[in-house]
Amino acid sequence: MKQFDIPEHYRSPIISKVKTKRKLEDPRKKDLSPSVLDFGNVRFIISRHFGFCYGVENAIEKSYKAVQENPGKNIYLLSQMIHNPSVNQDLLDLGVKFIQDTEGNQLLSWDTVHADDIVIIPAFGLTIETKKILEDKGIQTDSYNTTCPFVEKVWNRSAKLGDSDYTIIIHGKYNHEETKATFSHSKENAPSLVVKDMSETEKVGQFILGELDKESFMEFFKDRMSVGFNPDIHLDKIGVVNQTTMLASETQAIADHLKETMVKKYGEANYKEHFADTRDTLCYATNDNQSATLELLKEHADLAIVVGGYNSSNTSHLVELLEERFPTYFIKNSDEIKSKERIDSFDIHEKTVIEHESFLPEKDVIDVIITSGASCPDAAVDEVIQRVLHLTGSTVAIESVI
Repeated sequence: MKQFDIPEHYRSPIISKVKTKRKLEDPRKKDLSPSVLDFGNVRFIISRHFGFCYGVENAIEKSYKAVQENPGKNIYLLSQMIHNPSVNQDLLDLGVKFIQDTEGNQLLSWDTVHADDIVIIPAFGLTIETKKILEDKGIQTDSYNTTCPFVEKVWNRSAKLGDSDYTIIIHGKYNHEETKATFSHSKENAPSLVVKDMSETEKVGQFILGELDKESFMEFFKDRMSVGFNPDIHLDKIGVVNQTTMLASETQAIADHLKETMVKKYGEANYKEHFADTRDTLCYATNDNQSATLELLKEHADLAIVVGGYNSSNTSHLVELLEERFPTYFIKNSDEIKSKERIDSFDIHEKTVIEHESFLPEKDVIDVIITSGASCPDAAVDEVIQRVLHLTGSTVAIESVI
C-alpha cells in the first residue's frame, strides 16, 4: 500500500512499532488477536487494527501540500477534512479556513471565495450542488480533491444500480457529510432513499408489503428521498449501498431484511428481479477496525478506552461494540483523563460529555483495552497510554516492553 507523507507529529514511538511488528508477522492480516503491552501493574490490550486509514492519510498529505504549494493564497476547506479535532485544528493554525461546519451550515459566505483561491475537498467528498457552485466561480476541484476512493466506490456502485433501473437505498446518517454527498450523486442516477437504521428500514418493508399507507411513508421520509420519489413505483426494484463508516453488521441486517421482504412479496423464485444482492460497500479500514474490535470482546479487561473525534461515525461504532461488554470511555485525547479518579467521556447516546469517577479500578493489575477511530493519529493513542502509565505509577520502561 502507498506510503503517505504526513507530519511526523502524527506518528508515534509506541504504536508505530507495535503496528510494524504485527504487519511483519501477519502481512495478510489474518490474525485479528490484539497486541498486549505488559507493564506489570497495567496491561494494555491493543486492537489489531485502528488509527489512520488510507483515505485519511491521503487527505492529510494533500491538505498539507495545498498549504505548502500555495503561499500567500487563500486556502479553504469545504468543511472538516476528517472528524478529528486535533487534525482540523492543525489546519486552522496553518491558516486554512472552513467554509461550512459538519452540519452544512455556512461559516463563510460563498461571496468570499474567488477563482484564484484554493479549495480542498474533504475525504467525505462533495455534493454535486456544491461542485457546481465552485465550478461556476472558476475554481478547480481536482487539484486538492481528497475524496476517499472507497467513498467514490459507493458512488460508482450506485451508478451501476441506477443504470439497471434499481432504486438506491442508502444506509447512513442523513446529516453526515458523506451520506449527503452519496445521496447527491445517487439521485442523479436513480430514485434514492436514506435509512438510518433497522427501525427505518422496517418502515420501507412495511410499505412494500402493504402494511403502511403511502401518506405515512411520505411524511416519515419526506426529507430523506429524492425529488419525485414515488414509493408505489420506486420500491419495486431496490439495491442497498451505505455510508462507508456504518456498522457492518447493521448494514448486512438491513440488506437481509429488504431481501426477505422481496421474497415474501414476490416469492423465492422471483425476488432476484426486485432486489440487487450487492456486496457490502464498507471500506477496508472500517471492516478491519470493526472485525478487530469484535475480537477484543473475547478478552478479559477492566475497561476500554476509545480515542477519536466525537463526531466520527466510525469511531462511535467501535464504542457501540465495546460498551456491550466493558465499561467504555470515548475520549478525544489524553486531556480528558483528568486523574486516576476522573475521566471525561463522550456518551454516544446522550451526545454529551459525562464526568466519570474512579474509572481506574484499585487492583494489582489493571487490564485496559485501547483502540481508536480511522481519523485518529497514533500519537494521540500514545499519549493516552503514557497518561495511564503516569497515573498508575508504572516504573517499567516503555522501550523494554516494546
